[in-house]
This record gives sequence, structure tokens and C-alpha cells, in this order.
Amino acid sequence: MTDNRPSQDDARAIAELPIDPSTPLYKIHSFRLLFITRVASTTAFQMISVIVGWHVYEITNSALHLGLIGLAQFIPQFFLMLPAGQIADRLNRRTVLWWCYGLAFLSAAGLMWAAAQERPSLIAIYILVAVNMAARTFEQPVMQALLPVMAPRTVLHRAIAAHISARQAAVLIGPMLGGVLYYFGPVFDYGVCAALTLAGAVGAYLLPNPGKPAKQMEMSFESVAVGFRFIWRRETVLGAMLLEFMSSLFGSVQALLPLYARDILGVDAWGAGILRSATALGGLLAAAVLTRMPIKSAGGLWLFSSFALLAAATILFGFSTNLLLSIVALMAVGVGDLIATVIRQTLIQMQTPDEMRGRVFSVNSLFYGTSSQIGQFRSGLTAEWFGAVAAVAIGGGALLGAIALMVWLFPTLRRVDNPALVGQVDPMGDRHRPRQ
Repeated sequence: MTDNRPSQDDARAIAELPIDPSTPLYKIHSFRLLFITRVASTTAFQMISVIVGWHVYEITNSALHLGLIGLAQFIPQFFLMLPAGQIADRLNRRTVLWWCYGLAFLSAAGLMWAAAQERPSLIAIYILVAVNMAARTFEQPVMQALLPVMAPRTVLHRAIAAHISARQAAVLIGPMLGGVLYYFGPVFDYGVCAALTLAGAVGAYLLPNPGKPAKQMEMSFESVAVGFRFIWRRETVLGAMLLEFMSSLFGSVQALLPLYARDILGVDAWGAGILRSATALGGLLAAAVLTRMPIKSAGGLWLFSSFALLAAATILFGFSTNLLLSIVALMAVGVGDLIATVIRQTLIQMQTPDEMRGRVFSVNSLFYGTSSQIGQFRSGLTAEWFGAVAAVAIGGGALLGAIALMVWLFPTLRRVDNPALVGQVDPMGDRHRPRQ
């Protein structure tokens, strides 16, 4: 049978297409498919997060058990993220996506089965959540590594913002959809997640074939260490990643949203879904602006300011007892997070060679993903000890202190002007002149 999909060379040529920088992104076929794939898969993941949180809280009435969901997600990320980066740099990235979505589909189907039992097993739920996160762990570096291949270089800065907005759209749609569909029960809800995962698999299948990365390193401790050394030698990238780590560790409130929705704000599952979506709504509003007016100056100042906004808004949410004020606070969290993420990913994309993107973004995901899950466990544990309001306020205050420390430790990051024009570097750390 003849394969009519684009060849490997065709896919790699996409990055060099000489198109007008103002070309609408939806007209670029490869990027459009990648965008749809990410929206479908991330929507399913976000739905599962809301459904599992509400379902477990219904069963246990325990903040600690909400935190344990984060711990179940942390374990596969911690052990698999670095191998995932190596695999993304050695295998066909589109094929890896198919396997990811197959595993995610099985986990969603398993959650359907667990929810259908008369007495759902918490252990089974935590294991299936861990399996779902394992699939997600491999998907993250692959998605990031595919982006520069599926978008022409002349529109890459806009494509990065739009790619992040795809996640924000999913984080907006997924929780609300999961909360509303919970009316029909968790079994139905998980079924919708499984269907969305299959839709993501179809989108991945239709992507142009990227082939295997042109340059490959052997799978070894040395090849893993290269990714860490690459980041360590770039102060701007290292500082941005550490800021993201602190933000996720101290500023995370996602695990406590079912508790806030039911016990503090007096709303049901739909309210928990709206609260989780509010962060994404703020991010989408920020992304809509950045795709048209990207940050071209004072990038370091924008980065630190966005994290400060996130911390202050987190504290405001912690003390709020009004649903509308809580939504506004979480929207501000989303604005700060989106601006910081765009700057951070632009710094990484512009300085990382293609053959290293999987490993570098796996380290990036390790910083972001594991700190997010540990942050959820931290918030659940401290809420069990001190109460939910104190747990959120302590986290927001700690984040403000961490930001002040990072301003002092990373002066080069503070002085970044245009993130897209930071000098390119080779894998061994030799600096080249900044691009004009």
C-alpha cells in the first residue's frame, strides 16, 4: 500500500517554508493538526483531573486524599520523564504519540470500570491515575519537540503562544465539561474522556511524518546528563525553569478546588469545574493578546512580574469566600502563568538544537510537572494540618519570597530584553552571537 502522507524530508522542510509572518496559523495544515491533537488530548486529561478529584472527595471527604491524587501523578513523572525525553530524541515522535494515546485510552476505560463498581477501590483509582499520567509524561516532551517541526520558523513565536493557548483552551473546556457531565455520573464522564483521547490519536496519525531525529545519542546516563548540562550552562533558561518550579510547588491550589467549591463557596461539581477553568480563561485572554502582540522588550521584567501577579492572586483566592471574586483571582493566576510560560518556552525553543529538544523539554517538564504534583500533595497535606485557607496563603507568601530570591540569583534573566532574540548556543555550551 502506498503511503501518501508527507515524507520525512517534507515534514522537516515545514520549518523552512518562506511564508509571510502575518499568515494566519490556522492556514498552516501541520500546525492546525498539532493544535487540534493537543486540545483533544489535554481536554481529556483535564476532565479526568476534575472527575477524579470530585469522585474521591465524595468517597472520602478528606483533603489528604485529594493530595494523594497529586502524589499518584508525581511518581510516574519523576521516574519516566527523563527516559521520555531520550525516547523523544530517538524514535519517530508521531509514533510515540500513538502509544501515549493508546495507554491514556486504557486508563480512561479502567476508570470507567472502577467507577461502575458498587464500592469503588481508591487503590485502583490511584493506580489508573498514575497510568494516565505515565502516558501524559511521554506526550509532553514529544509535543514540545514536534512544534518547531510543524510550524515555519517565520511564525514560530506566534505558534508557541498559540500552542500554549491550545493547552489553555483545553484547561478551560475540560474542567467545565467534566463538572457539568458529572451530572450523568462518573462512568459517563470517563467515557467522554476515552472518546477525546481517540480523537487526539486520529489527529496525531494525520500529522506529517517527522521521521527520527537526524542526530541521535545513545540511550545512556551520559545522554541524559547532556540535557541537564545544557540547561545548567544557560542562566536564562535555568532561572526561568526554577521560577516555574517554585510557582508550581508553592502556588498550586488545584487539588483543593473540590474542597473550596463544596465547603467554602457552597457549590457542587459544576462549581469545581468552573473554578478549575477560570485559570485557563485568564490564560486564554493573555494568549489572545500575545499571539498578536508578542513580548519584544523587557522580557525579564515581564517574567518576574507575571510570577508576582500569580502569587498575589493565589493569596487573594485563598481568603475569598465569594464565588465571583474567587473566579477573578484564578483568572489573574492564569494570566500570570501564561505570560511566564510563553517567555520561558520561547527562551528554551530559541536556544535548543532539534536533536536535543526531547531531552531538554523532558527536563523542563520534570521541573514543571513534578513540582505541580508535589505542590498538590503539599497543599492537601498542609490543608489537612492547618486548614485550606492557611495552606493557600502560606503557599502564596512562600512564592513571593522565592521570586525575590530569584531576582537576586539570576541577574542575566532579569536583564533579558526580547526573549526571541536571546543568543543561540550549541549543545556543548559555546555561545554564538545573538541573532539580529
